[in-house]
Amino acid sequence: MFGHDLADVYELVYRSRGKDWAAEAAEIGTLIRERLPAADSLLDVACGTGAHLEAFDGLFGHTEGLELSAAMLERATGRLPGVPLHQGDMRAFDLGRRFDAVVCLFTAIGYLRTLADMRAAVATMARHLRPGGLLVVEPWWFPERFLDGYVAGDLASDEHRTVARISHSTREGRTTRMEVRFVIGEAGGIREFTEVDLLTLFTCEEYLAAFADAGCPAEYLRPEWTARGLFVARRG
Repeated sequence: MFGHDLADVYELVYRSRGKDWAAEAAEIGTLIRERLPAADSLLDVACGTGAHLEAFDGLFGHTEGLELSAAMLERATGRLPGVPLHQGDMRAFDLGRRFDAVVCLFTAIGYLRTLADMRAAVATMARHLRPGGLLVVEPWWFPERFLDGYVAGDLASDEHRTVARISHSTREGRTTRMEVRFVIGEAGGIREFTEVDLLTLFTCEEYLAAFADAGCPAEYLRPEWTARGLFVARRG
C-alpha cells in the first residue's frame, strides 16, 4: 500500500472528492489554539504527501512530519524542503523532542491491525507531547457506523491525465477490506493498478481507553468537515 503508483495520483483523486487539506488544517489549527493559545510547535504523524503539513507550516512556528511510506515521504520532501521529515512507524518512534500538538489525520490510525498496535501508537504520540499539549486523531469508522459492501466511484482529471477510482469495502470481523482499483489514462496510454487496504474497526470506547491510559484523556468531537469525527486529548 501507499507506493509510487498511489502517491502519483493521491491528491488529484481526493481533491476531486472534495477533500481540502488546507481548510482542514485551518480548522484543526483553530481547535488547537482555542484550547492551547500559545501552541507553536506541531508534529504531523502519517503526514503522507505533506498536504496538511504544508498548511500547518504556515500556522505554527515549528512543524515536523513522520511518514512510514517512502513514496509518500518523497512527495512531502519535495513540497516542504525546510520542514524536518522523518520516516518511521507511528507505533514506535522517538524524535528526541516534544511538541505542543501532535496530529494524526485522515484515518491513518485505522491502518493499524490490532488493538495493541493502536494503543502503542497513541502512547508513542502522547510521549511526544509537552505537559498540557494536545493530541488530535481522526479515526476510521466505528464498527456500528461501517457500511458493509459500500461502493464508491470517482473520476478526476488534470491537464495531463484522467484517473478513475472505484472502491468496494467489506467487513471481515473487525477489519475493513477495501479493494480500490485505479485506471489512469494519459498521453502514453492507459494503465491500472489495485490497492487492498485493511483498516481496523476500533470502537470509540477502545480509543478513549487508549488515550486515558496514555495519560491523555480525550473527548470525541463531530466537526462538520469529517464524517468520522475527531478525538482531542490533552496530556496531563
